[in-house]
Amino acid sequence: MAGAPIPTLADIEAARERIHGIAIRTPLVRLNVTEAPGEIYLKLESLQPIGSFKIRGAANAMGRLGGDELARGVLTASAGNMAQGVAWCARARGISCTVVAPDTAPATKIAAIERLGGRVIKVPFERWWETFETRRFAGVEGTFIHAFDDPYVMAGNGTIGLEILEDLPAAAAIVVPWGGGGLTCGIAADVRARRPECRILAADVDTAAPLSAALTAGEPRSVAYRPSFVDGIGSKTVFASMLERAQALIAGAVVAPLADVAAALRLLAERNRLVAEGAGACPVACALSGRTGSGPIVCVVSGGNIDLDRFASVIAGTA
Repeated sequence: MAGAPIPTLADIEAARERIHGIAIRTPLVRLNVTEAPGEIYLKLESLQPIGSFKIRGAANAMGRLGGDELARGVLTASAGNMAQGVAWCARARGISCTVVAPDTAPATKIAAIERLGGRVIKVPFERWWETFETRRFAGVEGTFIHAFDDPYVMAGNGTIGLEILEDLPAAAAIVVPWGGGGLTCGIAADVRARRPECRILAADVDTAAPLSAALTAGEPRSVAYRPSFVDGIGSKTVFASMLERAQALIAGAVVAPLADVAAALRLLAERNRLVAEGAGACPVACALSGRTGSGPIVCVVSGGNIDLDRFASVIAGTA
């Protein structure tokens, strides 16, 4: 896909105004370790009202819709976090929200969507991914809110980069979990324009690392996918439009072994008293490996929505 649109600084500044009062400005804190390869900071998106950064993109995308579009209700495809963002915003507007979720989605995320008033339709992984591609689901009315391939969603996510540079202008690199790519590319769109010397690195997990494979091949490739506690990132392929943006915006991808992500999740709990989901711990695993370079490194802890039983098993080393 040639010419995939990338949010501008004006788009991201407008998003900051649009999401004010819905998403919070999250803190940037030091990772409390002395054995790290350098200074590591944590951008705590796990503290958002829905426990995930997704509220930013959802609020920006829905905040620009007209009355007729909103009156139809909204539809999204999500493993849980974007669905919560869309459901949160839909409830505030008094409109319906339908979510197409993979049948592997964690119970805690499904329960949260339903608690917010969303209707969940669980389908096999392939049918779920098809909903991303077609932006519709047979038999369901509603304006489709894409979880990542939407410039307004990316602009909302880009406000994270804006906040990081305001709080830590000297950041040498920002490590971002790669799910569909909307978080990584949104942050990169802001940071590349404001401070191009700050590198943006995508974090993949080795149970499903399609971005790394696509960057190496120069085109989307299908990869093996193994479900794990890292459910917020990792898929079988990447959208061509998202790969195009990544090639223009980011410095590369780092792949973390699943065991390293589990160790990072335990470290966050032990040293910073944080509950992170697997996707949120993945950038920390990458930074601790030393493969993200020197200088102050910022890891985006994208969310904290993990089943407590699963969290306990990872902490105990039995996952």
